[in-house]
Amino acid sequence: MQHLPDSSDHSISALGEGSILLIDKPAGWTSFDVVNKIRGTLKNELGLKKIKVGHSGTLDPMATGLLLIGTGKCTRLLAALQELGKCYEGTIKLGATTPSYDAETEIDEVFPTGHITREALEEVVKKYVGEIMQIPPIFSAIKLGGQPLYKKARKGEIFEPAARKVTIYSLEILRFELPEIDFKVHCSKGTYIRSMAFDMGKMLQSGGHLTRLVRTKIGDYALSNAQSPEKFIAMIKTK
Repeated sequence: MQHLPDSSDHSISALGEGSILLIDKPAGWTSFDVVNKIRGTLKNELGLKKIKVGHSGTLDPMATGLLLIGTGKCTRLLAALQELGKCYEGTIKLGATTPSYDAETEIDEVFPTGHITREALEEVVKKYVGEIMQIPPIFSAIKLGGQPLYKKARKGEIFEPAARKVTIYSLEILRFELPEIDFKVHCSKGTYIRSMAFDMGKMLQSGGHLTRLVRTKIGDYALSNAQSPEKFIAMIKTK
């Protein structure tokens, strides 16, 4: 991949020419909300009618954490940044499923969890690590017949997304307190952590859905170096 610009240079001139920004996306914001807010601020502060701003990979509204934003000429780097591996931490609630595989939709089925042991969970983790075929959630932005799956799902259409090959480089259980488990995962581009939660629940002969997700790394970029949209915008307005 070509050399990336210094992501710490947030001068107005650098932002207009092209920068990579590390943003900590808040819960409830869509990735487009972040892009739109930053684009609007830069247009006003730079006095431009238009400026290119984009992101390198969507985070669901419920999720928080690292979002890489490109401005100006650096938007051309976003495709390469999408290819980088990602690290997440989160919480899975066992014993129940939802249509979206996370807490964004209501529970549609409940299952027993009394039979689940830490040992059984660790065996599932071993089987899940490596190159796997994963079925994306029906509530996702993947397109089928030119239409995002979530639109089809909201209409009540019956379909099954095609399985996709992804890689789970590592998966670690951080907390085991039924019905919840906390985890840390390093995975390839295209991995749906919501699907992982659903799959693990099924492999444990129960159910599971995601209740918390934080993206902590994209390649070598770390959440610890990111700023909230509000803090970044306030900083720009003082320049």
